[in-house]
Amino acid sequence: MLVEKRFAPLRGLGVGLICNPTAVDRRLRHAADLFHEARSVRLAALFGPEHGVRGDMQYMAAVGDERDRRTGVPVHSLYGSNAGSLRPDPGKLRGLDALIFDVQDVGARYYTYQATMLFCMEAAAQAKLAFFVLDRPNPIGGRAVEGPALRPGFESFCGVHDVAVRHGLTVGELAGLYREERGLDLALTVISCRGWRRGMYQRDTDLPWVFPSPNMPTPETALVYPGMCLLEGTNVSEGRGTTRPFELFGAPWLDGGRLAEALAGERLPGVRFRPISFVPTWDKHAGARCHGVEVMVVDRETFRPFRTGVACVAAARVQDPGRFRWRTEPYEFVEHVPAFDLLCGSAREREALERGQGWRDLAAEWAREERAFVKRRSRHLRYDP
Repeated sequence: MLVEKRFAPLRGLGVGLICNPTAVDRRLRHAADLFHEARSVRLAALFGPEHGVRGDMQYMAAVGDERDRRTGVPVHSLYGSNAGSLRPDPGKLRGLDALIFDVQDVGARYYTYQATMLFCMEAAAQAKLAFFVLDRPNPIGGRAVEGPALRPGFESFCGVHDVAVRHGLTVGELAGLYREERGLDLALTVISCRGWRRGMYQRDTDLPWVFPSPNMPTPETALVYPGMCLLEGTNVSEGRGTTRPFELFGAPWLDGGRLAEALAGERLPGVRFRPISFVPTWDKHAGARCHGVEVMVVDRETFRPFRTGVACVAAARVQDPGRFRWRTEPYEFVEHVPAFDLLCGSAREREALERGQGWRDLAAEWAREERAFVKRRSRHLRYDP
């Protein structure tokens, strides 16, 4: 009876559920199974973001349509082999009354799940479907905001709307901001988290952590990700193919000891650097011994991941500019714009590093853009400080 009461707002509706493995309750029951078993609502379709409904695909790997093995419900991919596949096919929305989004985000602009949410909101508005967000805590807290603005011409799947790199919002709050700033005529309902406050991190919630994606194994990974993901835009390994992705970075030609000393000299808050060597099992430099550092957060309140990430990229480039390279291959279906620029939101950061500047030379500009975003987001905050 209690379970059916929870589905009361959806009574009698045919729904499509946008989900992945994180869509679980405290007892680790998956939302697809709960919706399928509910008598008051009809689960008509599942929609899978990057990595798929069951989370078994690697990053930037195309996911196909299928039928869910547990429920028998059709699964429609929202991450295929081209940019058009990122949006729901209008034909797959026929017969639905509502779309429901239940995916754990990690609090970074370039994590693609909130981009999928925006695209689904736009599709729902066009199809006149109701849109529900089952909100979840931001695992890296809701207070700190960090990182540059997204400039026109640098939009991509890893930056669909101008929010700070570390935005400090839940997906429910982002949905409200998106609806207003994109001018969507959309019936939006956010089912708020109970008991979450802005100062809480994932480890404070007592909730289970389910991998949101294959390379996001812990909440600590999520904390460094808004900065260390920048290494994706280079030929330096960001630690994929190890047990500590994004907490390690390096390359065969780097000297980890010198790198750690250089980064210690930057006096970045809340973080220390340990020289390390590692051998990635796949992705960049697979099978080769890489030398670099482990990023060790010692104070999560003062740690600033984006500034740290820029400093790490700069240090790697300065140590061996002859072998350091910016990634030039297509990135998230975008060609002719460097991946590093897409992640930063403009060419400013890359060009500054090429001139030999560091993160401190850019910090004043970031601070202005961060303050502007804090002001913009204030009207959409749903949770107490």
